Parts: sequence; structure tokens; C-alpha cells
Amino acid sequence: MYAIVEIAGQQFKVEKEQEIFVHRLQGDAGSAVEFDDVMLLDNEGTVSVGTPTVDGVQVKAKIVEHMRADKVTVFHKKRRKGYQKQNGHRQYMSKILIEDILTGVKKTAKAASEKKEEVKAEAKPEVKAAKAKEAPKAKAETKEAPKKEVKKAAPKAKAKTAKPKAEAKAKPAAKKAAPKAKEEKKDDQ
Repeated sequence: MYAIVEIAGQQFKVEKEQEIFVHRLQGDAGSAVEFDDVMLLDNEGTVSVGTPTVDGVQVKAKIVEHMRADKVTVFHKKRRKGYQKQNGHRQYMSKILIEDILTGVKKTAKAASEKKEEVKAEAKPEVKAAKAKEAPKAKAETKEAPKKEVKKAAPKAKAKTAKPKAEAKAKPAAKKAAPKAKEEKKDDQ
């Protein structure tokens, strides 16, 4: 029997009596932890896939110890520029032992209270939307007050650029007229 469970934002394939390393969990070493977010359960060939979680399945685990992962070296270098930077990082981890995968478990009161908090959080945007509808009325009242008009000076650069364009249009016309004049002279001769 194995299950795919979400622990601290990551998904793990777990079996009974397995030790895994996860991101740091709250709780002391030796304390029990329960995970209700089971995505998939394989019970001796019978596979149950959750939408998004499988109901009535729970994974019980025990925190063995808190520790830090191996050091990861982060090195940046730009060649021929004289730039290099080196950093190190050690992630805080928890080593947990999967004690059991339980099926047919009802949701705990703690999980039920979390769902109620989610429902309250969803209701709050509706209240904010209602207040937002009232807010434009208040803004409309403030808009009635006269505002000072600010005159903007026209940039002089635009006027200068307009003249050369007009001259540029006139010049090609003069050039076209000049060849016609030469052709007329040739015809006269």
C-alpha cells in the first residue's frame, strides 16, 4: 500500500515504515503529525485518485529529527569581466517516519475549522465588492469640486520639425520639374 501525499507544499510517494526528508515542519522531534492531503491511494492494486484529494484517507507520521540539508554552493561568474560571486545555502529539513496510512477516517475538527476559515475568506471578497460599488458614489461627490486647470506649453521642437518636412516635399517636386524643363529644351533644338 502506498499513497501520494502533499507535505509542506511538495508531493511525496510514501509507504508504511518509510523515512523521508521534507521541508521543516512545526513541532518538536518525536511529535506525531497527520496529513489529510492525500492525492492518490494504491491499496493492493485498487487505485483511488482524488479530485483533488481522496476523502477518508490520512497519513500518520512522526518527526524523527530536525536538521539541515547538505550545503549547496551557488557560484556566479561572468568571464573576462572580473565578476564572480559565491554563496552557500543549507535548507532546513525535517526527517519524518511514516507510521501508517489509514483509510475510512473522518475529517478531524481541526480540518473542519480550517475549511470554515476558507469559506469565511471566500466571503470577504464579496463584502469588498459591495463596498467597492458604494465607493464610486463617494468619488462622484468629490469630483464635483472645481479643479485648477493647468495649461501645457506646446513644445517648440514640433514646429521646427514640421517646416523641414514641408520643404522636403517641395524639393522633390522641383527636381521633377527640372528634368521636364531639360527635355523641353532638347525638343526645341
